[in-house]
Amino acid sequence: MTSTPTQAARHRPASTPEGPAGPVARTTRVRRAVAALSFRNIGAVYVWLLIVVLFSVWAPETFPTVTTVKQVLNGNAVAGLVALSVVPPLAARVFDLSVAYTMSLTSVLTAWFLVTAGLGPGAAIALAMTAALLIGVVNGVVVVLLRVDSFIATLATGALIQSLITMVTNDSSITGVKLLAKPFASIAQLDAGGITLPVLYLLLAAVAIWFLLEHTATGRRLYATGFNADAARLQGVRTDRLRFLTLVASALLSGFAGIVFASSVGSGSPTAGTPYLLSAYAAAFVGATQLRAGRFNAWGTVLAVLLLGTGITGLGLATSAPWAASLFTGSVLIVALVLTGGRIALPALLRRRKASPDTDGAAGPAPTTEKGIGR
Repeated sequence: MTSTPTQAARHRPASTPEGPAGPVARTTRVRRAVAALSFRNIGAVYVWLLIVVLFSVWAPETFPTVTTVKQVLNGNAVAGLVALSVVPPLAARVFDLSVAYTMSLTSVLTAWFLVTAGLGPGAAIALAMTAALLIGVVNGVVVVLLRVDSFIATLATGALIQSLITMVTNDSSITGVKLLAKPFASIAQLDAGGITLPVLYLLLAAVAIWFLLEHTATGRRLYATGFNADAARLQGVRTDRLRFLTLVASALLSGFAGIVFASSVGSGSPTAGTPYLLSAYAAAFVGATQLRAGRFNAWGTVLAVLLLGTGITGLGLATSAPWAASLFTGSVLIVALVLTGGRIALPALLRRRKASPDTDGAAGPAPTTEKGIGR
């Protein structure tokens, strides 16, 4: 019995390794691999490696050691927590400038409840986190319900929080034996192999935020809200509720960072969070150029925190000038944003001029839209 051409086609393999589909699939995989490892996608990794090589040559006796690795991880865990706290609001295009003040408040409240009020560590931490929750709710009400710009609103609530901190502490750090004793001291000072618990907190927070943004419908809605809130609202996304919840989550995570900080230094400082505000936003914005370019993401932010922390640690070990750390931070931020952000418009502008209409008025080919140009 002879088969018809149609029946033969049904039994023919869809593609063979030598057929058209084989080379195309391999080429696609190679292109994806090259794109994933390109400087544009993970430029901060290459800058980080360059910094490691530079300081290994500059300070060969002190920098390239296991102790330095532990110092970078342990010393930047709190900074990483604060930086991660601003990622969800930024993904929804909301600024929370009160994170530094929230961190300071939970630091001093925990110390005050332990030392002055005589409460146990569990009760002190619970009350401090309740205060952080209230700050998040207040921020949400002012920004979402009262429609005040998030930049101004959270800056204003930050000023109110600072006044409360001054009232509680009289601008003096709160110290006491309870802050240095277990179990409170173990929150930040307990270690395994020289790696302290805050590094684990940072890892868990990064995994949670990564999973939320990349693998849940809520994360996709957050990005949609950040890219175009009006379009997301027309698609049924409850943008106001998402923004409200991101502000609450930001306050809780930064408040937890304040408790970890108080445990690590053994005191409640009224200015605990102040140095972390600029670095947190710097890390978040640099992180948005990595791995998921154009999107604020958890692992890019952690990578930026470690990059800056490595450089500052290296400068300290190389006994550089006191102003070198600030110079390094500013320089790396500018270079990283320029080189990996895809925002240099001059080459694209020159190409567009070459493709412009001729002098006789004939229309030339429409210029293609460059990624990152005009956005």
